[in-house]
Amino acid sequence: MNGQVVVTGLGAVTPVGNDRESTWQALVKGVSGVDTITAFDPSGLPTQIAAEVKGFDPATLLDTKRVRRSARFSQLAIAAGREAVADAGLVLDDDLKTRTGVVVNLAVAGMGEVEAATRQIAGPEPGRLSPYYVSSVIPNMAACEVAIDLGVHGPVTASALACASGIYAFLEGRRLIASGEADVVVCGGTDASITPVMFAGLSSMGALSKRNDDPARASRPFDANRDGFVYGEGAVLAVLESAEHARARGARIYATVAGGALTSDAFHVSAPEPTATQTARAIALALERSGYGPADVDYICAHGTSTRANDRTETAAIKSVFGPHAGDVAISSPKSMVGHLIGAAGSLSAMVALLAMRDSLVPPTINLDTPDPECDLDYVPNVARPMPVDVAMVNAFGFGGQNVVAVFTRGE
Repeated sequence: MNGQVVVTGLGAVTPVGNDRESTWQALVKGVSGVDTITAFDPSGLPTQIAAEVKGFDPATLLDTKRVRRSARFSQLAIAAGREAVADAGLVLDDDLKTRTGVVVNLAVAGMGEVEAATRQIAGPEPGRLSPYYVSSVIPNMAACEVAIDLGVHGPVTASALACASGIYAFLEGRRLIASGEADVVVCGGTDASITPVMFAGLSSMGALSKRNDDPARASRPFDANRDGFVYGEGAVLAVLESAEHARARGARIYATVAGGALTSDAFHVSAPEPTATQTARAIALALERSGYGPADVDYICAHGTSTRANDRTETAAIKSVFGPHAGDVAISSPKSMVGHLIGAAGSLSAMVALLAMRDSLVPPTINLDTPDPECDLDYVPNVARPMPVDVAMVNAFGFGGQNVVAVFTRGE
């Protein structure tokens, strides 16, 4: 690869804050964003809790026509993209617009809009659907809407890697810059599908926590009493630049995207491969490609979903690669507070890793009261930890056995 790729801007809309800094402050304080579902009436479903974005009004960002034509997952991405660009201090003049790309990945896309349209067509008095219906729900639309919003003309792309989508956007953005196709890439993940059908389907799988009477304590990564994950929504986007471009404009640099890896379990459509062989291989390859060893890593922002199989598999993979250093690295899961943001989960983890570097502060894994004996590493339980973070790893694993790991280093 020719030259370094750095992160210069971050933006977020999450269940604990509608911007980057409010989200970060909530995470370091251990604030949960999980509560009873308000997006629809969940009565009758086994799971009635979720991590919803609160108080987000797209009309404060977009005109009426753009609100009508866009789905919620795109609206969240637009908000996060604007904040990331502003945070980077990026001035998109005509020349830079042609050298700026967008990578916004996701897992589910416009499930809520699809369900609403289906109910309308199947109802007793079917009505005419919006002419924007189809264009609003297709998976590439968040990336395209962000590009339209910013007026940029570089490469625009979207990939779906289930719950690994958000972190893969950083690797794809890095690749576009390294190949010379762009100087700047706005990248990350988004998803917004807290819907009746999604919850009925996940409930039938037994994947979701049923701790309806205590929502804030429902997401319990690595805890012996965890009973499933908490579904969430949100968007986290970042600005990537070539280090040369960032230096030339005097940009503040959060971190370097040092490298990463993508492997496949090729085992099952939803369950992780129990030996964690390919999960461990993704971790090992990410370190190798970044030029670091296990002893160099200060912090791992874990996938940490709060499901029995995933938490144990991730722990086993870390132990396999890190060996005697596995107990020395701080590990935490923001999903304990914001639930699983699906397509945005990995990009949220990237933001957490970068802000941990900036502030020398690792957010906790809350609700970790009774550690699972098979999850016996240092998961920073319940209270944030002041510590220097120079090298951070982000893990993200998706349905179908997609394992993505990225490594970030402080500054350049």
